[in-house]
Amino acid sequence: MAQFDLVIRRGRVLNPETAFDAITDIGIVHGRIAAIGAGLAAGASEIDATDLIVAPGFIDIHAHGQTVSADRMQALDGVTTALELEVGALPVDVWYDAQGKRGRVLNHGVSAAWLFARKAVMASMVLDGRLAPMEMMGAGVDDMRWSTETVPPARIEEIIALVRQGLDQGALGIGIPHGYAAGAGVKEMARICEPAAERSVPTFTHISYASNIDPQSSIEAYVKLIGPAGATGAHMPICHLNSTSLRDIEYAVELIRRAQAQGLPITTEAYPYGTGSTVLSAGFFMDPDYPAKTGTGYEAIQLVSIGRRFESREDLARARAEAPQSIILWHFLDIENPHDSRLLDAAVLFPGGAIVSDAIPWSNPDGTLYTGEEWPLGPDKISHPRSSGTFARFLGTWVRERQAVALLEAIEKCTLIPARIMEKCSQAFVRKGRLQAGCDADIVVFDLEHVHDRATFEQMQLPSEGMVHVLVNGAPVVCNGKLLPDARPGQPFRSDPR
Repeated sequence: MAQFDLVIRRGRVLNPETAFDAITDIGIVHGRIAAIGAGLAAGASEIDATDLIVAPGFIDIHAHGQTVSADRMQALDGVTTALELEVGALPVDVWYDAQGKRGRVLNHGVSAAWLFARKAVMASMVLDGRLAPMEMMGAGVDDMRWSTETVPPARIEEIIALVRQGLDQGALGIGIPHGYAAGAGVKEMARICEPAAERSVPTFTHISYASNIDPQSSIEAYVKLIGPAGATGAHMPICHLNSTSLRDIEYAVELIRRAQAQGLPITTEAYPYGTGSTVLSAGFFMDPDYPAKTGTGYEAIQLVSIGRRFESREDLARARAEAPQSIILWHFLDIENPHDSRLLDAAVLFPGGAIVSDAIPWSNPDGTLYTGEEWPLGPDKISHPRSSGTFARFLGTWVRERQAVALLEAIEKCTLIPARIMEKCSQAFVRKGRLQAGCDADIVVFDLEHVHDRATFEQMQLPSEGMVHVLVNGAPVVCNGKLLPDARPGQPFRSDPR
């Protein structure tokens, strides 16, 4: 009789927490790892992982997709948990309810959206947790005070109250995309970090400025971020170290290292691309000094839906007025240039930094978000290559081809490091990012010799290859390299009650 529901046999099993690295078996019962060891008893079903890597499923703490289509593409990239934390949602309970009704392939969770609370208080925007966070990001361009102005002191309490309500409803921290509301003052930032410190939840922070020159440089923004971390004790993960640091990445890295050496609760994450993505309504692109501040012209900004690059600030303003929610690409580094490639390495290889995708939702040709369940995705569906290929790209390029990072360390950056960022706010993450008895069977089995990203800026919808099997809570979502379209084993994660 079968002793296990599933046995993964003869794979090279990697557990980054204990540096375990051995050819052995894994036995799974009721969605959890029951045993690890050679020659385990029979399973009701079995996977032959000979010559394959068996690792914890990747935990993406910066994933804006949050749809079935986004989950499927990320599953083929080895992801088992996809969290929307930089932006977040409000009301949080409405967001979780909507995900439950749709059914999700991957484990999922959300932060409380400081930015949306700001929009509600300063621009009377109606909050709707059913909408995609990126849709809410693109709203409110008719009254931009929420982005450019400080909040009257009496109204800061209203913003904090909305965020606290989100935490009460189980939000996994506070999303603080400060760069989209750079008008917010230091006092507001300190106050918004206080409930995070009280409840031991992180603040996922996009720095306030993206600029190579003072005043309001990226370096000034990092100093402003380090201050609240020290003053309040809030754990402040820095979002996409690569894109917001621009050409000051190396100096930014040095500042962060010094802050960490003093014991400040700051962590980092980055994605392995030199091209960013956001919504067209982002105010910093309309800054008259944008070219000087960023080192790129308007031609570096590309409208995803039609592939068109802009010619001038006026050209950008016209498109913004017509469809502010449209997704754009921002080519801020030329990674074929050795200097720019070194800058990207400084962020991606930062010791203790997590790898994330910053995956954006899939869009239709007209720029509207795609919420259907077509599979495979057609060539008319658009996003960013990182929404399809982040983790395969990191493993295939930085680990196998360049040997810039050891395999076990690379796995740690995709699994254990993000799990540890999250586990103080939710004990569920103690069972994630590890391959040990008692841990959840979120597992990826991949072929290191052949894993690679296929998505390009011309064909973004091409899924990664080399992820042979992917299990979410013990249930297969990828089998023999093929997606199982009907699989919906993803579970919601909320913060623990305080």
